[in-house]
Amino acid sequence: MYKLFGKRFIDFALSLSAFIVLSPFLFIVAICLKVANKGAGVFFLQERPGYKGKIFRVIKFKTMTDECDEEGNLLPNEQRITKIGQLLRATSIDELPQLVNVIKGDMSLIGPRPLPVRYLELYSKEQARRHDVKPGISGWAQVNGRNTISWNKKFCLDVWYVDSVSFLLDCKIIYMTIISIICRKDINASDSSVGGTSFNGNN
Repeated sequence: MYKLFGKRFIDFALSLSAFIVLSPFLFIVAICLKVANKGAGVFFLQERPGYKGKIFRVIKFKTMTDECDEEGNLLPNEQRITKIGQLLRATSIDELPQLVNVIKGDMSLIGPRPLPVRYLELYSKEQARRHDVKPGISGWAQVNGRNTISWNKKFCLDVWYVDSVSFLLDCKIIYMTIISIICRKDINASDSSVGGTSFNGNN
């Protein structure tokens, strides 16, 4: 019952409340990024697969400029990320705009992290079960190693969550997420890579 109805109601209520409370702070962050990103914009939008693989656009704060070299090619990521961008990533504040995704119903507060669309064709049938629930801002894999564990381990944790969804488990993950952020544990890498390695279907 919680998985079908209660989870959506709690997601909407908590996300809307959090968005309203955090709006002044988010506005200040947006202004800072407007200046730091040198005209590159404030938000980063990218297509990701959601529930049952349905594509939606995930929203994050943009942490890099769009600066290019003399030939018009984007500079390496490490040269484009701004100081405020590094801070937002280190504290996971760059993920807060995803509250809008939760309010819209594209995401949940807790669930498997939405990964790049290009991975869809690489999943095994078992791994693809991670899309049997809505993706989340945080999830069971994120509080159990995030990008310090292998892809296979991450997907096993995601599928375990799908089979074990409950109100108490979601509360536990929220608590563990807060602790991880405070301790700045396993929150520096991108969700699209593990140890700097993209998923190729075999790892």
